[in-house]
Amino acid sequence: MDEVITASDASAALRAASSEPSIIPTNIPLLSALLSLALAQFLKLFTSWYKERRWDSGKMLGSGGMPSSHSATVVALAVSIALQEGVGASSFAIALVLACIVMYDATGVRLHAGRQAELLNQIVCELPPEHPVSSIKPLRDSLGHTPLQVVAGAVLGCIVAYLMRSPS
Repeated sequence: MDEVITASDASAALRAASSEPSIIPTNIPLLSALLSLALAQFLKLFTSWYKERRWDSGKMLGSGGMPSSHSATVVALAVSIALQEGVGASSFAIALVLACIVMYDATGVRLHAGRQAELLNQIVCELPPEHPVSSIKPLRDSLGHTPLQVVAGAVLGCIVAYLMRSPS
């Protein structure tokens, strides 16, 4: 005898199959954020080569530079949540506020701290060799981002989130 599968049977089977844990994570906002972070860090290799004409693999792990990986990460998270849950969701509001704070901090406090470190390094280099401070390790001066670097990271985050969106 032939079995007839009703729509409710099919949807129940689909729900049961989709509730089982998967080896591949399906949290699209998280995956978008992590992919944006990795891609931005990888792109720093090429942008630093273009600027300095030398390969520096250390740029992949460092902060600062073009594009801003922090901006790419938080914008990808916010845009993914907006695409998945809508702009009325509380989680989108949290992600948007987080993105604004991170991008403001990157162009404000962190950028100016990096500029101060650059100036302090220059002052220390001009000290006589017998001065006790002249032998200290230079401060990291690539901490923050210019507004262009932040915008580039944000655009990258938007593109990754859009490409990673769930099919509807």
